[in-house]
Amino acid sequence: MDYNILIGGAAGQGMDSVSHALTKVLQKNGLYVYSTADYLSRVRGGHNFYQVRFADHPIYCSKKELDIIFALNEETLEKHLPRLKKDGISFCDSSIESFPETKKYDLIKKAKDLGNERVITSIGLAMIMRHLGLKLETAEEVIGEILRSEHVEMNIEALRYGYDLIDGGSEYDALKSDTILIDGNSAIGYGAVAAGCKFYCGYPMTPSSGVLGFMEAASEEMEIAVDQVEDEVAALNMALGASYAGVRAMTGSSGGGFALMQEAMSLAGMIEAPIVVVDVQRPAPATGLPTYTEQADLRFIIHSGHGEFPKKVIAIRNAEDGFYQTVRAFDIAEKYQIPVVILSDQYLADSNVNIEPFDLQSIEINRYLANPNDYEPGTYKRFEITEDGLSPRLIPGRANGNIVIVDSDEHDEMGRIEESAENRKSMMDKRFRRAENLISESEDPWEIGADDFDILVVGWGSTYGILKEAIEALNEDGHKIKGLSYADVFPLKTDKLLEYYEKAKSFIVVEQNMGGQFEGLIRQEALIKSDHLITKYDGRAFYLEELIEELKEVL
Repeated sequence: MDYNILIGGAAGQGMDSVSHALTKVLQKNGLYVYSTADYLSRVRGGHNFYQVRFADHPIYCSKKELDIIFALNEETLEKHLPRLKKDGISFCDSSIESFPETKKYDLIKKAKDLGNERVITSIGLAMIMRHLGLKLETAEEVIGEILRSEHVEMNIEALRYGYDLIDGGSEYDALKSDTILIDGNSAIGYGAVAAGCKFYCGYPMTPSSGVLGFMEAASEEMEIAVDQVEDEVAALNMALGASYAGVRAMTGSSGGGFALMQEAMSLAGMIEAPIVVVDVQRPAPATGLPTYTEQADLRFIIHSGHGEFPKKVIAIRNAEDGFYQTVRAFDIAEKYQIPVVILSDQYLADSNVNIEPFDLQSIEINRYLANPNDYEPGTYKRFEITEDGLSPRLIPGRANGNIVIVDSDEHDEMGRIEESAENRKSMMDKRFRRAENLISESEDPWEIGADDFDILVVGWGSTYGILKEAIEALNEDGHKIKGLSYADVFPLKTDKLLEYYEKAKSFIVVEQNMGGQFEGLIRQEALIKSDHLITKYDGRAFYLEELIEELKEVL
């Protein structure tokens, strides 16, 4: 079983709600789901659509071919009917006269009779369920969970009408599901909460706003201070202040907002403040495509902040990875007293998947703080020069009578301004000695595919799912491909890459930007060049069929 459903219409017609309900229904029936959103940056109008792929086995990406189309306007059929399988079905309201191959029903009239034209989405949801042989009780349960109480009865009436409107498929026996349903932004938020984050601030910017929304929703129960500030300049500076004061702190934005944080990024490097920053990428430059996806901030993030200072960049590969990597980001930030940037993108932010519950028992929180009693008053040096570059970190007010001084100017070990050439060199050397262990701290890339291979395919971040399914499908057809998917993209650990590069007859890099930013980083750090670079930069993520065809052309 592997189905792909598209629900399309104009913004404001309720597609988000119905696709979310459908995804939950499928999860509750024990199925694996992968839902994605394609929407314009406007409140009403335009063409939006949601795709919900599901299967009785784990799935990791979107597919292009469709089994079902539920069209809320004519434009949906114009754009997507060519993608419908020969044995697929499409249906819409009878007011759409064209496209005779699409089944028409009086959906709007019935929705109005029930009291609200927008319950057409619940009618359509029930029709999809009946076609798939799913029992209606699950949808009634989901409607009760996601809608306000005053809207539940009307929508359940709509569900029952839609369910009886068509003939049903073979009844599906639901399986027990222990999975959780989650999107990429929420996974990062859960990871921050689990890591002990107690301060988050940010300015809303699509597609990162979901992280801010999650943290605000969790703030009261988890005792987290969350602030929506006036801009991203304030966001990172306030987060640095919270970090200096001793709490784990995080901020986040998307490309343009991250650009505004650059002076504060450099300040983090100078005052050696541990901080976690999330950049949920969208296509740029400037405003670009606010609601679409790209992997084009990599080089910008690596070089973020003026001047030279160590930092780490982690690109999450899926929602599950987003949770654990966020926990890890806080640990690395405090261990090395550096900024750690988590790279995500709109594709992950707006994708809903079901995964195993997070293993909270595996999480260990270390603060790496010095003991105040080791320092008599007046003896503590915040920037003490040490062999490993890590200066003892005390929290202001808990420093046994010592003052914890930090300064954006170059400073001496005590934190006081000091501009001598000797001090400058000593401090730069000290700051970068901390970075020497960052490479050994890096995790190996995830491996995909055959151990006996002649083709090596490498990607990073959110391309993991599409690489995994594409490589496994091609290997089933007789190819011998090994895939590597990187999360720790900077500094880049290259030993595994070089080992496999030596074995492979051909080396391919896949990424979602125009210039091949990761491929360039590999050339810089590993001194090897890809034989083929496959990129996509139209703002849309790869479909499985697309990447398979692109790979076939160069195999």
